[in-house]
Amino acid sequence: MSVICLAAGLLLAPLGDAVTVRWTHSVQRTVWEEDYRLHDGALQLVSARVQGTGAGMEPPPEAVLRDGAWHYTPDLPALPVLHLRHSPYVPPYTLCTGGTCRTVPDWLPGLPGDAVLELRPCGAVR
Repeated sequence: MSVICLAAGLLLAPLGDAVTVRWTHSVQRTVWEEDYRLHDGALQLVSARVQGTGAGMEPPPEAVLRDGAWHYTPDLPALPVLHLRHSPYVPPYTLCTGGTCRTVPDWLPGLPGDAVLELRPCGAVR
């Protein structure tokens, strides 16, 4: 069974075959969420939500405002890896899978304050 892994250097956490990435925009201070699923050995972005607009956060024209957020389905190719930046200057990403949501430092104990993170299929983690 293939799953998505979160990796930072030697730190590794298997997450599951579907992951929601949640973060607070560093300028607008609004929540953004993206849902990824493992598909043919890559990460497919299947849906996204953003709670506001501005500072590069404009939802596409087909987005629907529901429950206080703009919901839409991005039309993008699957990604072999998703890079995220963990920084002491913004709140950490929250990753949700299988009904469990935790911040990146909780998924990767010992994570340094500044790190490049990777979400990728576990078999592809270097």
